[in-house]
Formats: sequence, structure tokens, C-alpha cells
Amino acid sequence: MAAAETPNSPAAGATPAAGAAGITPEELQLSARNHSMPLEALRRDVTPPGLHYVLTHFDIPDIDAAAWHLRIGGAVERALELSMAALRRDPAITVPVTLECAGNGRSLLDPRPLSQPWVLEAVGTAHWTGVPLAYLLGKAGVLPTATEVVFTGTDAGVQGGVAQQYARSLPIREALRPDVVLAYKMNGGELPPQHGYPLRLVVPGWYGMASVKWLESIEVVMSPFSGYQQHIAYRYQDSEDDTGRPVSRIRVRSLMVPPGIPDFFTRHRVLRPGPVLLQGRAWSGEGAVTAVEVGIDGTWLPAQLDKPAGGFAWRKWTLPWVAEPGEHVLTCRATDITGATQPLEQNWNYQGMGNNVVQRVSVTVEGG
Repeated sequence: MAAAETPNSPAAGATPAAGAAGITPEELQLSARNHSMPLEALRRDVTPPGLHYVLTHFDIPDIDAAAWHLRIGGAVERALELSMAALRRDPAITVPVTLECAGNGRSLLDPRPLSQPWVLEAVGTAHWTGVPLAYLLGKAGVLPTATEVVFTGTDAGVQGGVAQQYARSLPIREALRPDVVLAYKMNGGELPPQHGYPLRLVVPGWYGMASVKWLESIEVVMSPFSGYQQHIAYRYQDSEDDTGRPVSRIRVRSLMVPPGIPDFFTRHRVLRPGPVLLQGRAWSGEGAVTAVEVGIDGTWLPAQLDKPAGGFAWRKWTLPWVAEPGEHVLTCRATDITGATQPLEQNWNYQGMGNNVVQRVSVTVEGG
């Protein structure tokens, strides 16, 4: 999915589980409705729609594109109502973007916040085609007093006891970026229903909750948006009572394609001794990834970086390794242009957001 992403628990976002309690029926139900990207798909520059991670808060709307219209209003000089045919006549751009769920890695925390129980694979990279948001806001004429732009999806439900349609806002300066797109195509094809058909927002560099799907309306406002998904969900909180800080840009992260073959149940890796090319992808919402290090049993080695596909698309990395018989732990960590590096131990937060701790892959090399 990407957007309209991590569902949260009844009260404020998520409720910590007691210690390492087993998965709840509610979490199992969420994990059956949503899905992550298999880590072996990291070999691909672009993630096919069926492998790209998906998370929806409520139900997937059944929308007739022929009857659908997008409304743009609020603090603008002229309100607009646009059909899909009209949008497709406007200038279009295609942007490669890595999207990641803000709750990626939540299930690794202890105590575990109760929500969608992601491990590490809530990510994907696609080419999104559509109309630049800034172009349409320019046609509408944003008033000088405007401060935010609110995006509302068709999907509706109840969260935290609040009946709502999924809605999020962006500051004006973010909404007017040239790479923010109202997308009607994914990887050159029509948007699949689970990815926001017929139109969705894609905000490069931000966690998936910002990229609202099944867009219904865009409203320019003169005061901060106070909707549930903005001011209760998607906050970095130390406790339930902490008002927290808003979740926004993706924290730097790298992931490795697990080498060898997996055990069916545990996913533990087994491989033969000899040369192995370790590989993966790294990305950051703060800008370019500048380095990736690979840990072999605690010894860090610099990986080779390929050229990035775009400003906010993941970057491939590789490292040759001669696998010797025995038990090994492989890790990887990325650093971005701001100097931020993935932590070796994750800092816990109440909703389980922004977990970018290094990945650890245990492998058994046969022989010896």
C-alpha cells in the first residue's frame, strides 16, 4: 500500500502487548488482510504491484472511475472538480518512489504495540505516473493565507472510537514540491484496487500514511488539520499520555536479500560454503544514501553502491563474501546524506513507529 497505512488500536495509536505475548486474533486478522514484500524481491529495481507491500485501514472501496470526480477547494481562488478523463489530459510525470509503512518492524519491539504486526518487509518501490499536485494547486490558485493541504480518501471506518474517512494533510511547502504526484498508474499499468484505484497521492520521502489512496477531495486550509490520522495516529510517543511528535519522513534503512535457501517454518537460512554475493537495497526520506556497511559476525565491511534510480528510490548495494562452514550472523546498516545511521538497537515508542534498527540474518553454512 502504501498509504492510508498502519491501523492503530482503539485508544491512541497502539497499545503495548504484555511482554512477548503471542499474536492476538485481531493482529492475525490484520496480517491476513495486508501483506508485505518478500525480501527476495529486493533483487528487483522495481517492485511488481502484487509484491509491493499493502496496508489498508478500512475496506478497499469499489469505485466506478467513469462516475468518479476529484474535488479541489478551500482556500483557493477557484474550486475545481475534475473527472479522470480531464486529469489524464493534464501534464503527467513519472516518479520512482520507495514507500515504506511507518509501522515497519513493529513486531520486533518488546513490549509489542498491538497493531499490524510487520516484521521488516513493509516496503516497495514503484514508478508512479500522474499529474503533479503543484500543477493542479496552481490551477486552483492557492491563497497566500493557506498553511496546509488536506487529502481525503473514499475509504471509511471507525478507529479509536471515531467514525471517519481516512484523511491526512501536508504543509503547503511539501504539497508544492514538484515530485509530489496524483498517480493513476503504477509501473505503467492502471492502479490496482488495493493501491488506490482510480487515483492516489504519492509523497516521495514520507512514510506511507501520507500517500492517501482512493482520493476523493483535496482541501486547502488556513489552520492545522486536526483529524484522527494526523493528531492521534502516526505520532512518536513515549507513552499513551504523551502528545508526541508527528511521523513524517522515512528514516534511513537498508535490507538484505537473505542468502541461501530457507527453512519453511522458521525461515532460517542454509547455504553451501564458498563465494556468495550479498545484496540488498537502502533508502532514506531525508535524501541520498551515502554508505552501506555489511556486518559479518560483527565485523563491518563497506558495500558497493549502485547509482540511485531517483531522489527517493532505493539504492542497490552488493558485497562479495566467502562463506565458511558454521553459524553466522549477517547485518547491514545504511547512512544518509544527513549523517543519520541505522541504530544497532531500536528505541521503543508507544505506537511502534519509525523502527529502522539494523536487519540481522542468521545463516548456517554447511560442511566443516
